[in-house]
Amino acid sequence: MDQVSPSQHVLITGAGSGIGAAIARRFAASGANVSLAGRRSAPLEALADELGACALAVSSFDVTDPAAIQSGLAAAREAFGPVTILVNNAGEAPSAPFEKTSLELWNHVLAVDLTGVFNVTQAVLPDLKASGQPARIINIASTAGLTGYAYVSAYCAAKHGVIGLTRALALELAKTRVTVNAVCPGFTDTPILTSAIDAITAKTGRSRDETLAEFTKHNPQGRLIRPEEVASTVAWLASPDAGSITGQAIAVAGGEIQAG
Repeated sequence: MDQVSPSQHVLITGAGSGIGAAIARRFAASGANVSLAGRRSAPLEALADELGACALAVSSFDVTDPAAIQSGLAAAREAFGPVTILVNNAGEAPSAPFEKTSLELWNHVLAVDLTGVFNVTQAVLPDLKASGQPARIINIASTAGLTGYAYVSAYCAAKHGVIGLTRALALELAKTRVTVNAVCPGFTDTPILTSAIDAITAKTGRSRDETLAEFTKHNPQGRLIRPEEVASTVAWLASPDAGSITGQAIAVAGGEIQAG
């Protein structure tokens, strides 16, 4: 397991479930202090109770609201000091045909999935640059940032933007001790995907197995990605051995991107 110093303070947005929770568990097991940021208190508190004294639940952390971000950061810093590793994981992926994608939906998805990364990163960056140790920004993007999918145009646009922001910021910070990378999971076994399968099943009358097959067919390995696989990639990027890795968009997708 990639180890981090006990002095590392990891802030994870969207930490209450799925990929975010898996990342939190991985860092906690490695000895880091973990601030679990998100909007809903209950799942954050439950995860913090599970992880113990190394974890803090930071609820009402709305990545679209700079004031909420600053308030949450203040609580996190009070508990564990300056942030040294930032994982931007919060996101939403509503689906709709492009012609039925309202401006309201478009703006909402970009606000959460792209501008949210900008907001949180800009707020945390002074901590990272002032850190006496190597610091990390790790953005959870998606294979939707590397290719296109029908019926999620806003999500694809936002995730392409996250990867562009990752690459630009990596160059700006190259002479500092801060690296910036993106991790791009394929379809992952998370509550968000479960909800999508439920919605598609209800709308189309297909069975759950038929709907699931539509997602797994994109992966040449014929399966969903496990959240723990994403967490392992994040942990490696945060490790001392990844100090020369910056500006990358790493697909965790069973060969999906190569297969086209």
